[in-house]
Amino acid sequence: MENLKLELKEKIIENLNLEDVEVNEIGDNDPLFGDGLGLDSIDALELIVMLDKDYGIKLSDPKLGKTIFQSIDVMAKYIAENRSK
Repeated sequence: MENLKLELKEKIIENLNLEDVEVNEIGDNDPLFGDGLGLDSIDALELIVMLDKDYGIKLSDPKLGKTIFQSIDVMAKYIAENRSK
């Protein structure tokens, strides 16, 4: 699970072009949106595409995305339980 969390942090930084953010600056339980990492709705769409492309997870319900994208820890658990790639 720790490898998946590290991979997620790297992919988020790369896919969202967060040039000023280092992997070690993203805590496993830090909020990804709002006061945490500061992501927005456009970033959420990028994360949905990443889940589909990299892990074979299709999110059709936006409310589910809001739940999954709370933190790296929550995302990693969801991916581990639902990935097809």
